[in-house]
Amino acid sequence: MMLYLLLYALIPFAYIMGSIPFGLLISRAKGVDIRQTGSRNIGATNVLRTTGRLPALATLLGDALKGALPVLLCRVILARIQGDGIYSEATLWEGLVGLMAILGHIYSVFLSFKGGKGVATSLGVIAVYTPIPALGVIVVWLTVAVVTRYSSLAAICASLFLPVSILLFDHTAFKIYFGIIAAFLVVLRHKENIKRLLEGREPKIGQRSR
Repeated sequence: MMLYLLLYALIPFAYIMGSIPFGLLISRAKGVDIRQTGSRNIGATNVLRTTGRLPALATLLGDALKGALPVLLCRVILARIQGDGIYSEATLWEGLVGLMAILGHIYSVFLSFKGGKGVATSLGVIAVYTPIPALGVIVVWLTVAVVTRYSSLAAICASLFLPVSILLFDHTAFKIYFGIIAAFLVVLRHKENIKRLLEGREPKIGQRSR
């Protein structure tokens, strides 16, 4: 019974953990309110522009871990429930927990339901949830980022490739649905970036926002 309670408790736990604004906390430790400078986003790219490389790396790792850890915990609990029918639904449970972590980052309970773009947190989730497709997503992100030097464009392209990558390398139905939902959430949060890209106003990696 306790394991089942822990499993259900992971849903709100993942959301709360995803809501932790590492970028804001780390930049504040450097005397910067990241919500008032640069692009005003709490993610690693804006931390890089406004605070520096090490704080940006710490933000990236924190945002990725808060996506990965709830899914790992879910997997451990499900492994302890082997033999029950619920274990056969592991893909569903892990996907729901991962989506809650992403939603927590995008709509943080600690920031009046505002937040970041969800890129690093999504990466942390898929690194555990579906690792081989995650490698394809990373390759797309790195390729677009190196060629164009637009972090936002790289994130959009990588997100759109996520369900395709899952379809190519995993084939699990719910994971494909997860990829579509996660891609939709991330691209939706980039709508202002898309507008700036079309207008030629989007800053490149390392540049300050105009």
